[in-house]
Amino acid sequence: MAMGRFERWYWQQVATWSLVFGLKAPAVRCYERILAADPDDARALASMGFQLAQQDRLREALARFDRVAQLLPDSVDSHYNRAFLLQKLNDHDAALEAFARALAISPDHDLALYGKALSLISLKRLDEAVPPLERNTKLQPMSPYGWYQLARVQVERHEPEEARKIIRHLKGFDPGVAAKLERETGLAA
Repeated sequence: MAMGRFERWYWQQVATWSLVFGLKAPAVRCYERILAADPDDARALASMGFQLAQQDRLREALARFDRVAQLLPDSVDSHYNRAFLLQKLNDHDAALEAFARALAISPDHDLALYGKALSLISLKRLDEAVPPLERNTKLQPMSPYGWYQLARVQVERHEPEEARKIIRHLKGFDPGVAAKLERETGLAA
């Protein structure tokens, strides 16, 4: 069933406004209608992928993002979203490949750097996790997440002084995270 440009725009608008008002089921029906007419509509595939992921239907969501990555191989978002889902499925080796593709397109993608580090940590490749975490903290200096993970890695690598430096740094802008690290690691800044 062919769908004209206006009709596609209309259903995309209905889907968007349905989501604005928290009406996920009608939005999904709109995306399904668009995909019935054009199974390779990357925007509708990605939107369906997000909806499926929110329903914890991770493998189905991954299939949508796999197709988006095939259709848009230069899209950093398609590779990042694939990596994120692979990570949630505990397929860290595949997630690392997808993060590498995202970072090849956008080397300063802070979320991909952070995600790459989390997969490396899960695989106990701690030395390899340090550079992406350090790059992430340079790109997002006021976000405590990268700093927190970097401190935990430094403790695991038996580098308590490096972890203490991070705790002191965190006290300057997120004392709650600094206190949590002190409790968890037994290190005082």
